[in-house]
Amino acid sequence: MNIQNQTMLGAAPEFQTVLRAARIVAATDATVLVTGESGTGKELLANALHRYSRRSDKAFVTVNCAALPEQLAESELFGHRKGAFTDAVQDEMGKVKAADGGTLFLDEVGELPHSIQSKLLRFIDSGECQAVGYPKPEKLNVRVIAATNRDLGKAVKEGSFRRDLYYRLYVVPLELPALRERPGDVELLFNRLTEELSAQYSLDAPNYSRSVLKVLRRYSWPGNVRELKNFCERMLILFSGRAVQPENLPREFRHEVIPQSQQRGDFVLPAAGLNMDELEANLIRQALSRTLGNRSKAARLLGLSRDTLLYRIKKYAIES
Repeated sequence: MNIQNQTMLGAAPEFQTVLRAARIVAATDATVLVTGESGTGKELLANALHRYSRRSDKAFVTVNCAALPEQLAESELFGHRKGAFTDAVQDEMGKVKAADGGTLFLDEVGELPHSIQSKLLRFIDSGECQAVGYPKPEKLNVRVIAATNRDLGKAVKEGSFRRDLYYRLYVVPLELPALRERPGDVELLFNRLTEELSAQYSLDAPNYSRSVLKVLRRYSWPGNVRELKNFCERMLILFSGRAVQPENLPREFRHEVIPQSQQRGDFVLPAAGLNMDELEANLIRQALSRTLGNRSKAARLLGLSRDTLLYRIKKYAIES
């Protein structure tokens, strides 16, 4: 079974570890929590888990929890009976029942209204779904896969996410690494996406200079694989069959192009000088933001020990 396809490509050890775990869990009905930054491919992985499961011939139903209006969340998820409330002009089965026999994918589950979390917990525990306006629940057979780019552990501490629901979802966690954490995969993905998009648009691929490829490898890709795909599509449309030089790159790439005289790895002191404490505190905040508050990963990004990072977080009173 090969879960890799399109933007789920990668040879980096961290990425391959996730795929190996996904191949194993795909064959089960275990609840899965997929985590990772926006654009890392969480929905693609969830779809692959369904496609290679025993439920592949049944429905794969996606719910964007962030888009659920709090007042209608229960009805959207679990359905309602005609006349159950003012605007209930007909029976609606809801997303959960629509996934019966298949897979329910709860995207951005960290944004689920707190008022509905207890009912979701009961459904996952018992398989019972009670639509609004019906006196009794019915038993359904649904596999649940959830995804989030939030730190749910932190949300639990803050009280915005139920602890019991968190642990019920956290049966098999799969964390997709950010693209900057697997820089060796950038060129692999870049070539495959360009090839596929070229065929899709019936356009010749651009010719990228070596200096451009160096910029792409060095770029941090804050939007992850989604940003890379958008970049490939934009450049294909605008520069089909033409040579691409660094000056042709979008602004966010060009400002990272370092003059040859500065490519030794030296930090260039601004002419106006700087405040070392402010710079250090700012870098720490950036590292914590990139790692979603994971202090061990942030310490590795900064080249510090975890204890040193904790000391400096305390020193600068940084909230994380």
